Amino acid sequence: MASDWADAEHGVADVLPSPCLLCGSRLGVRYRSGWLCATCEWRHGDLPDAELPPPRVDVVYYVRFGERVKIGTSSNPRLRLAAIWHDELLAFERGGRALEQRRHAQFAGDRFSRTEWFRLSDGIARHIDAMAAGVDDPWALHARWMSEAVAAHG
Repeated sequence: MASDWADAEHGVADVLPSPCLLCGSRLGVRYRSGWLCATCEWRHGDLPDAELPPPRVDVVYYVRFGERVKIGTSSNPRLRLAAIWHDELLAFERGGRALEQRRHAQFAGDRFSRTEWFRLSDGIARHIDAMAAGVDDPWALHARWMSEAVAAHG
């Protein structure tokens, strides 16, 4: 009985019946009253309001093209990265122009003059590795940030 009470009170972590409509996560928490997404806490089955604009989540992105890395920022990285020639998306870092400018200053010694492109140095590689640690897919991280922002403004 105690276990049943605890499960009803605190929920049971389990796989959602279908992916979360907001963030795409498959991990959920089952309560007697229904399911919540464990990532963004969206109630499973509720439809996002299509009339509301998506929240703004600024990111600093790191993309590689050959032996060069571009450090840029965008609030719509899918659209932005579609317009940039690159071989690989290396990482996202949550932040806007101020953070981008700090990264440009931090790696100024590796910067190609008057561009946002940098030589892929050991320092930049270490920083990118730190940003990407534990992240299999930068897009999944971005989706989580977006869902958190929607849930926060819910």
